[in-house]
Amino acid sequence: MSILYDEGQQAIATESRRVLDARMAKDRLLALLEQVGLADQPFWDTAVEQGWTALAIPEAFGGLGLGLVELGLVAQAAGAATSGAPFLTSGYGLSSALIGSGNSALQQAWLPRLASGEVTAAIAFAEGNAILPAQPAVALTGGKLNGTKPAVVGASSADVALVWASAGGQPVLTLAELAAVERRAVSSYDNTRLHADLTFKDTPAQVLAEGAAARALALDVLARMAVVTAHEQVGGAEALLHIARDYAITRKAFGQPIGAFQSIKHRIAEMYGLVEIARANCIHAAASEDQPGFLIAAADARISATEAYDTNARDCMQIHGGIGVTWELGLHLHMRRARSLAAEQGNLLFWEDLLVNQLTGEAA
Repeated sequence: MSILYDEGQQAIATESRRVLDARMAKDRLLALLEQVGLADQPFWDTAVEQGWTALAIPEAFGGLGLGLVELGLVAQAAGAATSGAPFLTSGYGLSSALIGSGNSALQQAWLPRLASGEVTAAIAFAEGNAILPAQPAVALTGGKLNGTKPAVVGASSADVALVWASAGGQPVLTLAELAAVERRAVSSYDNTRLHADLTFKDTPAQVLAEGAAARALALDVLARMAVVTAHEQVGGAEALLHIARDYAITRKAFGQPIGAFQSIKHRIAEMYGLVEIARANCIHAAASEDQPGFLIAAADARISATEAYDTNARDCMQIHGGIGVTWELGLHLHMRRARSLAAEQGNLLFWEDLLVNQLTGEAA
C-alpha cells in the first residue's frame, strides 16, 4: 500500500487549505474561545458550501462517495487553521454508524440531511472516565431514553445524537433527536468544541444495534472518528512546526538567529519527526478502513498524532519565549485545541489499552 496521495487527493488538500487560509480569522477564533456555546458559523457555512459534509457519504444518499482519506485531508486543513466546529468529525461518526447498522429506513431519513449539512450530529458515548461504559447510566426503556450524558462534544448546537445506552442489561446504540432534550452548555478549555450536558427525559430513540453488535459498531465509529481527529491533530502540529521554524530564523539573540543554537535546532527537528510519523500513521489508518487491522491502525494514528500535537504546542510556545503566551500571538488556539482533541473519542490511555488488547488479546 502506498502512503503517498494521488493527484486528486493532493488537489483536495491544497484547495481546502487555500479556502480556510482565506476565511479563518485569528481574532474571531480567539474570541470564540471565551464564548460558551457559540459555534463557528463561518466555518460550518464553508464546509457545507465546499461539500465537505458529503465527502464520505455514498452517492446513493446525496454524498460524494469518497472515503476516509479525503475527509482526513480536509480535517488536516481544518486543524492547521484551528477551525472552530467539531461537526465534520461527529457527522462522519453518525453516518458511519447508520451505514454499519444496515437500517435502510434510518439511512434514507438521515444520510441525505447529513450530506447536505442540514443537520449536525453529536456522539454521546462517554460517562465520566469511561469512553464506552459497560453499563451506561443512560437507559432505554420502551423506546425512550432517560439519563444524562455529560460534556458531549458539539451537543450545545447539534440536531441529533448517537447515544450509547443500556436496555435490559445490555448495551444499545441509539439515535435520538435533540430538539426537546435539555442541554446545559459547559465552559471548557476550548469553547469552540461546544460541550454540553444532555439530559434525556422520555426522549424517543431508535435502536441501531444491540449487545455485542452495538459494542462492535460503537468501537468502529470511535476508530473512524479518531482517524479524522488524528488528521486534524497532524494539521495543527505541522502548522506549529512552521510557526516555530519561521520564528527561529527571524528572532535574533546574541547577534544571530536563535535557530542557529543547537537547542532550538534539535527541538524543531524533533517536532518535524513527530509530524511525519503521525502523518504516515494517519495515511495508513485512513487507507485501511474496512480492512482487518483497522482498529490497530486507528490506535496507532491517534496515539502518535496526540503526541505530535501536544509536544509541538508546548515546544512552539517555549521557542517563542515570553511572547508565546501572549493572547495576540494566537498560540492559545493551538495549545487549547491540542488539549481538547487529546481527550475527544477517548484519551491516550483508552487507545493504548485498546492497542494492547488488539495485539495480545483474543483479537490477535
